[in-house]
Amino acid sequence: MIIVLNRDAAQEEIDKIKRKMISLGCEIHESKGRNYHLLGLVGDTSRIDPALIEANRNVDRLVPVQEPYKMAHRLFHPERTVVKVKGREIGGGEFTVIAGPCSVESKEQIVGIAESIKECGAAFLRGGAFKPRTSPYSFQGLGEEGLELLKIARDKTGLPIVTEIMSPDKVEKYEGDVDIIQIGARNMQNYDLLKEAGKASKPVLLKRGMSATIEELLMSAEYIMAGGNERVILCERGIRTFEKYTRNTLDLSAIPVIKKYSHLPVIVDPSHASGYWWLVEPLAKAALAVGADGLIIEVHNDPANAKCDGQQSIKPERFGVLMDTLRKMAQVANE
Repeated sequence: MIIVLNRDAAQEEIDKIKRKMISLGCEIHESKGRNYHLLGLVGDTSRIDPALIEANRNVDRLVPVQEPYKMAHRLFHPERTVVKVKGREIGGGEFTVIAGPCSVESKEQIVGIAESIKECGAAFLRGGAFKPRTSPYSFQGLGEEGLELLKIARDKTGLPIVTEIMSPDKVEKYEGDVDIIQIGARNMQNYDLLKEAGKASKPVLLKRGMSATIEELLMSAEYIMAGGNERVILCERGIRTFEKYTRNTLDLSAIPVIKKYSHLPVIVDPSHASGYWWLVEPLAKAALAVGADGLIIEVHNDPANAKCDGQQSIKPERFGVLMDTLRKMAQVANE
């Protein structure tokens, strides 16, 4: 439920309304822009009498929110959310690209790739330190050593780092070491982790689960935002369908749907969506065309010998060509 206030409502009267709503057991999410002032009510609104609210002369109207997600809903926050990290933005109109290897393997590897992608125009460095794998026998990442190597690459290049978190007890460490905390597809509904991420001050990149609906993705974002962290970036990375020619099926329709119903920025992962390096470029172009705010792409200097997901990684040279194409496409899209 959203209370739309009159533009000339006095602050004293607004405070009275807020105190009343809090006394009825609601949390208030306030949003104020040049031409609007909203009080979003979160919680059990069954005790609220809509007629009494609408009778208040400081209230313009009452807007019910049918969807179960509230704070992530565009009605609560009409202006789009822009996540700012070290002078870079996601969701602010620029097409932002995050790139790097699936897994951190060595200092030489991660620093070399970081230097290459920065030269090509990437804004952030991604790399897995802790890796959730389907098989217990697969490479699980370097762990805390991998985090230290990512920090070295950041120091060398200035690129902010994005890496996946696996458990709630690591949130405090990630606060100090990482610029964007990534919650992967397998953990999208790990509610203990989402709640801890909600207490963090760092932005959270939340990937859509393999079989999750759009609403379930937004509800997971709601968990983080309800905890106090509103700097959430959504990621469409493909969903599991009956199709076997690709690793997953990239749901491009999710981008405009999310844009319609939510103010949160949304990026696309064409690497995990396809599972094949030769599909990354066309899907990346398609993501820009449908309005995504950016991409997260796997780039590896030696895909044939990568310890994780080499088949879906592109080489730095191909990444450079793709970035040139995306820049030209973005210019056309913004005209």
